[in-house]
Amino acid sequence: MITQQAKKGIEAIFLKAARSNLAKQDEGPLSITLLPEAVSAPFSEKTIIVLTISSFVFRLLTIFHIDENAATEAYFKAGSSDMSLVDVVSELGNLCCGAMNRELLKSFGHLGMSTPYTLGREVMDFIPDLKPGHIARFEIKISEAVSFHVTLCMCENAPIDFRFDEAHEEETGALELF
Repeated sequence: MITQQAKKGIEAIFLKAARSNLAKQDEGPLSITLLPEAVSAPFSEKTIIVLTISSFVFRLLTIFHIDENAATEAYFKAGSSDMSLVDVVSELGNLCCGAMNRELLKSFGHLGMSTPYTLGREVMDFIPDLKPGHIARFEIKISEAVSFHVTLCMCENAPIDFRFDEAHEEETGALELF
């Protein structure tokens, strides 16, 4: 069982990580919409990139749904023409999940994170077989031409409850003078 507080915490951790890692800083802010649970139609994107954060008590899949179209490639590959779109999005997804992993470490010990792997969208039909305790689906829009979806799928091995304090910012690199 995953408590409502923990579900909201997972979603808030993702939102924080996505806002700071998925858009270019010189572009406007990205728009992230949590889709209602009632909307469960499959996304149209053909490629999915999956990263997993695991502990002894849960497995959290972060699934990026992308289409390899001209607008998406132009946005993400600007300045990195030698990398494929999947490689660029995989790296951004890795940064996003790394930020999520750091936040989750505050409440759970012994976390591990996978490297990104790419699958076809038909594997989404098998998500219910994992018996997830929580699924959250997001639409991310960067511009009128660039949008994609993300699915969070959390499977638990034990009861999960934690509080995410969004207001608490950890300072890094600050010097203390006496």
